[in-house]
Amino acid sequence: MKKYIPVLKCTSLFQGVSEEEILSMLDCLGAALKSYQRGEMVIRQGDYLSDIMVLVEGKLHIQRDDYWGNSNLINIVEVGEIFGEAYAAPDSGAIVNNVIAAADSSVIFLDAKKVVTTCPSACKFHSLVVQNLFYAISQKNRKLMQKLGYLSNRTTREKLMSYLSEESGRQNSVTFTIPFNRQELADFLSVDRSAMSRELCKMRDEGLIRFERSRFTLI
Repeated sequence: MKKYIPVLKCTSLFQGVSEEEILSMLDCLGAALKSYQRGEMVIRQGDYLSDIMVLVEGKLHIQRDDYWGNSNLINIVEVGEIFGEAYAAPDSGAIVNNVIAAADSSVIFLDAKKVVTTCPSACKFHSLVVQNLFYAISQKNRKLMQKLGYLSNRTTREKLMSYLSEESGRQNSVTFTIPFNRQELADFLSVDRSAMSRELCKMRDEGLIRFERSRFTLI
């Protein structure tokens, strides 16, 4: 677990905490490391969580699958991001999504109760971690509202324009790279991949955008 300390230091949860302090806090937070192979289920819909998780290696997909096997990509978890915090509180209910390893991945589990409760040794940076957790949850709520904004558009083009405009603004550049391949983007926006690909080509031919794989330029 020690080799992932530099990754933890760069996460929103441990912002402002040194590597030495993080290492000393891990026991207090009940940290456990687990590894998953690509395609393996990390969390299954219906599970009850008592941990906050940090992805320290690999890539995860948060998706909702229906009875007939149709999948809706809710989000992608990248290295350094936390997840599961919305379901770690008492009486929060079972998780409604599956979390699947999109690549060979490693996850650090932190006992949620220990994270939000001052430990017996009174780590001086524990309160900072609690504050950081609050900010991280607020940021995730903003991202969720953004996605609801994309999905509120009726047409595939409107959804694409809304999403690409937001990404351009977030990255402060008319040229930017998105974290999705074509299928992932279609799942994320809840549109048909073929229809989305046709729409992207139309937008390119109309001089609205240029793109190469996951790299886009707004014109």
